[in-house]
Amino acid sequence: MNQRRGLSDDAASRVDAVVVGGGIAGLVAAHMLVEGGALPVVLEARARCGGYLAGGTLTAGGATVRVDVGAESFAARSSATRSLVEMLGLETAPPAALSAWGYTPARRRAQAFPLPATGVLGIPGFPWAADTRRAIGVGGAVRASLDSVLPADRVDTSSLAALVRSRLGSRVLDRLVTPVAGGVHSSDPALLDVAAVAPGLLEAYQRTGSLTGAVRALRAQAPAGSAVRGVVGGMNQLVTALERSIEASGAEIRRSTSALTLRRDGDEWLVRTGPGQMLRTSRVVLAAPARATLGLLADLVDVEGAEPSRGTDIRLVTLLVRSAALDAAPRGTGILVAPGTSVAAKASTHASAKWPWLRRQLDETVGTDVHVLRFSYGRGGTDTAHATAADDALVAQAVADLDQLYGITDAEVLSSLVTAWDDALAPPTPASRTRTARLLEDVDGLAPRGLPGLTVTGAWVAGTGLAAVVPHAQNSARLLNGR
Repeated sequence: MNQRRGLSDDAASRVDAVVVGGGIAGLVAAHMLVEGGALPVVLEARARCGGYLAGGTLTAGGATVRVDVGAESFAARSSATRSLVEMLGLETAPPAALSAWGYTPARRRAQAFPLPATGVLGIPGFPWAADTRRAIGVGGAVRASLDSVLPADRVDTSSLAALVRSRLGSRVLDRLVTPVAGGVHSSDPALLDVAAVAPGLLEAYQRTGSLTGAVRALRAQAPAGSAVRGVVGGMNQLVTALERSIEASGAEIRRSTSALTLRRDGDEWLVRTGPGQMLRTSRVVLAAPARATLGLLADLVDVEGAEPSRGTDIRLVTLLVRSAALDAAPRGTGILVAPGTSVAAKASTHASAKWPWLRRQLDETVGTDVHVLRFSYGRGGTDTAHATAADDALVAQAVADLDQLYGITDAEVLSSLVTAWDDALAPPTPASRTRTARLLEDVDGLAPRGLPGLTVTGAWVAGTGLAAVVPHAQNSARLLNGR
């Protein structure tokens, strides 16, 4: 760690704080720093901020329809996210009161069915409920019912799959949890750390002594209404609102600008952004992706083994289609697909059925029989052909999957949009969680060594979803606000 001063060090621009990364974590951290009286500089390597919160445009008949092409909702349990959204003047709204569906292999042909309404990542709270029994059959319900009488120590918590199989059996895992967890996390449940993907579930299990009881307890604690909420107009508006708020305060967002090096100089941090370009500050928030963050930390802490495995290469195909048959929302808000069927998509969302605000927008602009559907491709290492496929081929695949999943053969495609999310959603495995926790402890340990004013945040350390990312980024910024 070089602490010698040079000519470029003396010429460095002094700023209140530097936030490395303009994804949602970086923008939230910067917003919190502004709330604390600082004027940070946000460095975003790409031309666009927001990370996985992004919007796109579909066109038909001269009209344009703005849609989310990244995250489209947030967990209602996240009071931090809802408070932030509403503080920024955006309106939140629940999805339509429709069920999501599952699609799983069967002996003769794949089976589509409504998913149970009261579950956590597909884990049911009531094995004998009509919707659960329809999904897993009588035999599956009998096996799952044993959860209530098995000794509490008869459990395997090494992964989400192991937990579900040990308490509820393989039918619940294969027909409910695998399609739901695969749709949300683009990964096999056997790779997922329970605490990371289902916060509070293990603690509830310890209290209740059964997995179904734990699910019921968590659902009882959740706010009334839907488990998720969205933003009227699309979640991508959160990015725009944060950018406007940050820049209106006098803080700065530098897009297409990377942090190349980070080092200590006396009582301050030096962040190099280019030849002869240096920022001097007492506060740094590292909110960049894992590889970029670890590169900046390499001379400060031991980063060996901390890098997560490569995430899934996801392709999202968004279609604007005309089809009167879709008016009845035949698959509710959408459908989650288990591996082993002939459908290539891992999930599809009937966005205009799910979000009433989008339905109203379509009615006013392009017609009552026009619909927006999203198809997601990429399961995390098991299928990669989509990652190199041409956009036209992906759109054709989405149309074929539309026919099979929704039973629709008359859909007229008016517009389409293909969005690539490479290296996304690395599965939060138990091993990766352990490595990440060790890294954060090492960064926290810099302060007692005389190197304060540095925090790390972002989805790769906080967990998947805004419910995890937003409060983690806010707390990271709060740690620095007093400096």
